Amino acid sequence: MYEFLQDTVADNMTHAVRSVAPETTVGDLYRLFAADNFEAYPVVRDDVLVGMVSKLDALKVFALCEDQILPHFCDGMGSTVDAIMSSDVIAVDPETNLQRVLELLVKHRVKSLPVVNARRNLVGIISREDVMRAMERSTLRQYPPVVPFEQA
Repeated sequence: MYEFLQDTVADNMTHAVRSVAPETTVGDLYRLFAADNFEAYPVVRDDVLVGMVSKLDALKVFALCEDQILPHFCDGMGSTVDAIMSSDVIAVDPETNLQRVLELLVKHRVKSLPVVNARRNLVGIISREDVMRAMERSTLRQYPPVVPFEQA
C-alpha cells in the first residue's frame, strides 16, 4: 500500500478524454450520454477547461419554474451546456498524488476529476476506477497472492 501513497495522477489517468463545447445543445448532450455511457463531460473552450456538465445538470432545464409547470421539451433540448454546466470545477494536475485525488473524490462525492496543466488545458481525467486499480496494483505488489501447496 505504501507505493500507492507515491503514485501520481500522470501514471494512472486516462489521456484520451471526450469533452463538449459550451455551445453544445442539451439534445446533443443527451445523445452523447447515451452513446458513451458517461455520467459527466468536461466542458472545454479554446482548449481550456471551463466547466463540467453532468446528467443531473442536464435535468435542470426541465425543473419547475414560476411561469410554467414544466418547460416545453423541445425548448429544453435546445438549451446549451454553458447555461447548465458547473463552472466551479475541482481539477488536479498530473503530479497530484493519488491519496489527494482519493480525498477529493470522497469529499466532493464525484466520480472523476479533470486533469489540467498549468494553463488549464485538459490533459486527462482520473476516475474512481483508476484510483481503485492503482490501490489494487500496489497492494498486490506488496502482498502477492499465495498459491496453495496442492496447486504448486
